[in-house]
Amino acid sequence: MFIRAPYGRHERPGWGPRLPSRIGWIIMESPCILIMTVFFGFGVTKWSVIDFTAITFYTMWIAHYIHRSWVWPARARITGKRMPFSIVFFAVAFNSINSWINAEWLYSLHHPYPSSWLYSPQFVIGLVLFLIGMSINIKSDNILFSLRHDGKTDYKIPNKGLFKWVSCPNYFGEIIEWCGWALATWSLAGLSFAIWGMANLIPRARSNHKWYLKNFSDYPVERKILIPKIW
Repeated sequence: MFIRAPYGRHERPGWGPRLPSRIGWIIMESPCILIMTVFFGFGVTKWSVIDFTAITFYTMWIAHYIHRSWVWPARARITGKRMPFSIVFFAVAFNSINSWINAEWLYSLHHPYPSSWLYSPQFVIGLVLFLIGMSINIKSDNILFSLRHDGKTDYKIPNKGLFKWVSCPNYFGEIIEWCGWALATWSLAGLSFAIWGMANLIPRARSNHKWYLKNFSDYPVERKILIPKIW
């Protein structure tokens, strides 16, 4: 929360050995897929009937992390960029613990959710928020990718989509996504993830906003940091 992680536009020396950013992203996000899949797989072996609620939660989680672990690194224009091993290590540690906590809740401590859970208000609202947040996140990433369609890796000012109003709509979307997850699962595991996600993304968004203002004299001063029209 208080230290600006040294990768991407905030890369700086002094954090030890580095590895290619694309490889780093794949390594540090992939445990989320592996751990949730292991718990889900063991859960499947115990089913007497198909558990559609368990399948739905697994699908939500995996859909996000397939994009984050494999699709995003494959599409991002980060060739030649590097990140510290230390950042990858801490990210792997957090993602492993967080995935274990959520998987343990879903497929052990609170398993099974009743089939009626899929029709409960908290699940329906949570799923809608999750899908809206994921859509905002992916669409915003696509806008950033389009700024480098010429193959160059220099930074430019994004002006499409929610970027018209905030500097980091991709983070805004991800926060909505995990708040939806917390609501859909109605769990302390989901809530803790949403809180820790905000603790990471809100300071990062503020740092990105300040970076834009510092490095682009024509950056729109009326543009907010994270929440349209508010902050």
